[in-house]
Amino acid sequence: MKILTVVGARPQFIKLAPLSKILRENGVNEIIVHTGQHYDENMNNLFFKELEIHEPDYNLGIGSGNHGEQTGRMLIEIEKVLLKENPDMVIVFGDTNSTLAGALSASKLHIPLAHVEAGLRSFNKKMPEEINRILTDHISNILFCPTQTAVENLKKEGITKGVYLVGDIMFDALMHFSKISEVKSKILEKLNLKPKNYYLVTVHRAENTDNYERLKNILIALSQLDKPVIFPIHPRTKKMIEYFGLNNLLDVILVIKPVGYLDMLRLEKNAKAILTDSGGIQKEAFWLKIPCITLRDETEWIETVELGWNRLAGSDIEKILSAVKDLTHGNNIDFSEDFSANRMCEVILKL
Repeated sequence: MKILTVVGARPQFIKLAPLSKILRENGVNEIIVHTGQHYDENMNNLFFKELEIHEPDYNLGIGSGNHGEQTGRMLIEIEKVLLKENPDMVIVFGDTNSTLAGALSASKLHIPLAHVEAGLRSFNKKMPEEINRILTDHISNILFCPTQTAVENLKKEGITKGVYLVGDIMFDALMHFSKISEVKSKILEKLNLKPKNYYLVTVHRAENTDNYERLKNILIALSQLDKPVIFPIHPRTKKMIEYFGLNNLLDVILVIKPVGYLDMLRLEKNAKAILTDSGGIQKEAFWLKIPCITLRDETEWIETVELGWNRLAGSDIEKILSAVKDLTHGNNIDFSEDFSANRMCEVILKL
């Protein structure tokens, strides 16, 4: 069986790692296509190495661009690869432009399509990720859902065939690599950080970075926190802070370059709280039992809010400061060892 997997951004590399490993162990001929949507070559190489992922068979080098331009260029190049490789199945992950381009390319060539992390909805169609999710789900043949909520979302949209509740594959990666990070990562020592004595921040979504008021308010709130703030800065965020002339708001924040997966896990695991607009980091905070403040007005991961580990604060300065002051420690949670990648592999091999 030949399967082609399409990835393009760091969260997708994390989702790919456990599934790629088990597919190869079961004799699947996997072809990895990296669109190059995340184009920091050093960080890409580090992530693939840390996550023990086979080197991509194709790196399309698409890079950045407007949504239509970027997705269109991906479509052209992915189609070329599909025509050459003629796989039995294409697998896409998450909700990026790489996801949509891979899905559309497969669908138009009538190649069976599987979507990992299907059924998520923020119900905010101004988010490009929401459009990517909806379109990908509606043309997928196999929909791997991480939660029951995701299954119900699909059902409401009339999608019931090919739907599998398999759990969250990012949990597989977290369980495997969090222990490794405690041994291999030296990021706390390098930054002279004490466990539970700092806040970890990530901001990368366009709704925050490309909006002057939202970005300014988030930075103002961060600058008023009572403990050191560690901010691995996304290239887009850095660019927009400079564009808006907000650099002065970073004076009391420890801004560092983006870090690898192992360093990030260790920073998350030892933070007093995490402030983020990342969906993946919301989940990781939940699994690590670290209080999370989400810098968005809605979340696809409503379970993290319902179980008390996550609070939505958007870009409201007072809401952010209040959430940090009254950190939410939710209900105790026990997680199954029945990993998602195993379930997905079983479904795929039966087809």
